[in-house]
Amino acid sequence: MVSQEQRRKQLAREKALRQQQRREAARRRARMRNAVLAGALAVVVAGGAVSYAAGAFDGDDTKDGANAEPSSTPPKDPCAKAAPGKVKPLSFKKEPALTIDKSADYAMDLKTTCGDIGLDLDAAKAPHTVNSFNFLVNKGYLDHTKCHRLTTGGIYVLQCGDPKGTGEGGPGYSIPDENLKDKRLKGKVYPAGTVAMANQYNAAKKTGRDTGGSQFFLVYQDSQLPPDYTPFGTISESGMKVLKKIAAAGESSGQGDGAPNATVVIDKATVTKS
Repeated sequence: MVSQEQRRKQLAREKALRQQQRREAARRRARMRNAVLAGALAVVVAGGAVSYAAGAFDGDDTKDGANAEPSSTPPKDPCAKAAPGKVKPLSFKKEPALTIDKSADYAMDLKTTCGDIGLDLDAAKAPHTVNSFNFLVNKGYLDHTKCHRLTTGGIYVLQCGDPKGTGEGGPGYSIPDENLKDKRLKGKVYPAGTVAMANQYNAAKKTGRDTGGSQFFLVYQDSQLPPDYTPFGTISESGMKVLKKIAAAGESSGQGDGAPNATVVIDKATVTKS
């Protein structure tokens, strides 16, 4: 017959075993999450099979989320409700004619549900890119579009400019890469405050140059990236505060790469010349 003391020791052993099993399961889940995130970042940093517009930042925000543990308290959305209106289904056969004044100053203002993000555009160093946005914005192309991807680990960017909101949309034409030797990109770092183009460049195969469309990313913290993405402007100080607010709300997968928890919609975009 088992004594009370023997039973107490047996229960203690069983409890310790259960605790050890739970700790090991937690470690396995953590290793899996870290491996998934590291793999996604490596694809971008190495310029692997795909890139921002169609790779680690291709808008497929659900693939990594399957391994994420559900949160007991959903994060609060810090942004306002989007303005009434719908995305215009616009597509164009070719890049617009170059009509901007390369010696002038251009600015793009993104009035978003989370606040205004002002961008100073570099027409002298990235004329095709600035000219394209001047054309698209004046057509209302960015109005009511969502910023569909946020990264919060290793690379710190908010990606916008896709009318589909999936990472697969574009204007129907592509523009050339520009300003890739900008001195600001030294050390393969895109500094905080940079706005740059997404594209489909594959560094391993050296294919996919000049594939920029309408998708762009806003860098809210220094990000390690090869100089393969056209930098075409800088973000205003007030715009950086808006980006930090969006980043603080996190992203949907819980693994550093997914749709932002904040509902970031560009209610209205404008480009002005001065």
